[in-house]
Amino acid sequence: MLAIRLPPEVEARLEALAKATGRTKTYYAREAILEHLDDLEDVYLAEQRLVDIRAGRTKTIPLENVMKRYGLED
Repeated sequence: MLAIRLPPEVEARLEALAKATGRTKTYYAREAILEHLDDLEDVYLAEQRLVDIRAGRTKTIPLENVMKRYGLED
């Protein structure tokens, strides 16, 4: 179970969409979350990797090395 508070203008848009399509507001809220959850997880992971790189806990690999390793050289 999840309860969220939305700004009134977003709530109104969601209500209008639900009425226009015959679907529920819950349906569209679920769809929005599912659509963007992967992106949010990727951003979090990238931010954590950046912290690790800056702290010296993770090393980077030059793009040229990766390209060579996988046979993608020019």
